[in-house]
Amino acid sequence: MTQFLQSCHMLGLAIGLCTFLIIGLFHPVVIKSEYHFGTRCWWVFLLLGIVALAASILIADVFWSAVLGVTAFSSFWTILEIFEQRERVRKGWFPRNPCRNDYDS
Repeated sequence: MTQFLQSCHMLGLAIGLCTFLIIGLFHPVVIKSEYHFGTRCWWVFLLLGIVALAASILIADVFWSAVLGVTAFSSFWTILEIFEQRERVRKGWFPRNPCRNDYDS
């Protein structure tokens, strides 16, 4: 697939599209994760980021290496976003989970 994309000069476009989709996927994941688990789930994104980063280094194919690298750093960024999402919930910008009382109002 990478050879086809390179020969058609579309490799950058495909990587850009995948980056857009990955970032778009992580946005609702942050909201749902904070709603259901609070900030306790940050370590899951750390592990996902480390695994994706290691896979990105080990894979020789440029397309898949780039997609895994974007996934890794999006996962690392999600850790920060989960804590910021908690603040957005405290401010009332997003709904609170009524089953949790760990917002320190």
